Amino acid sequence: MTNNIDRRLKEHNAGVNPFSFTYKRRPIALLFQQEFNDIFQAYHFEARIKKWSSKKKRALANDDFDLIKILAECRNQTHSKFFSKLN
Repeated sequence: MTNNIDRRLKEHNAGVNPFSFTYKRRPIALLFQQEFNDIFQAYHFEARIKKWSSKKKRALANDDFDLIKILAECRNQTHSKFFSKLN
């Protein structure tokens, strides 16, 4: 979460914080950003996304909202009506 996306991206790529998630994954590229008028909404949205699987995060970055819904519903492939879409 930031109010200056360019600065934040440069910080991540420079490795400013050796304890950050991105430190060992450099260089990084921005795949998704969302603007909020309310900092509390931004905080809650980021907290929710951090708990998502990498597949669900990639779907968000690709604007694949149908896949996000499928991945949110499907916890067990044997009960999934969307099983063929996941493979």
